[in-house]
Amino acid sequence: QVQLVESGGGLVQPGGSLRLSCAASGSIFSFAFMGWYRQAPGKQRELVAGITSGDSTNYAASVKGRFTISRDNAKNTVYLQMNSLKPEDTAVYYCKLADVYGDYWGQGTQVTVSS
Repeated sequence: QVQLVESGGGLVQPGGSLRLSCAASGSIFSFAFMGWYRQAPGKQRELVAGITSGDSTNYAASVKGRFTISRDNAKNTVYLQMNSLKPEDTAVYYCKLADVYGDYWGQGTQVTVSS
């Protein structure tokens, strides 16, 4: 079993920055994909950024150029650096890991962008 714990969310003013972390533990052998998703009230969960085991990355159009996903293999941790935050980035952000056995999700961390 894999456990994911997110951290780093909070309240930030428009134009500010936050860095989210997702630490994975448990039976981690290899993963195919790790990603950050978000869900705003009344909206569907959407992919924000993802990274594959080969370090290929992809981003939602709405965050491209502002957000950066990265990972530290030694720490089994994936990060999401979020810059130039906008009020529309407000959501609960979830970490996901996908491997050959299935998909695993973290509990989510709230990001609120407001003045």
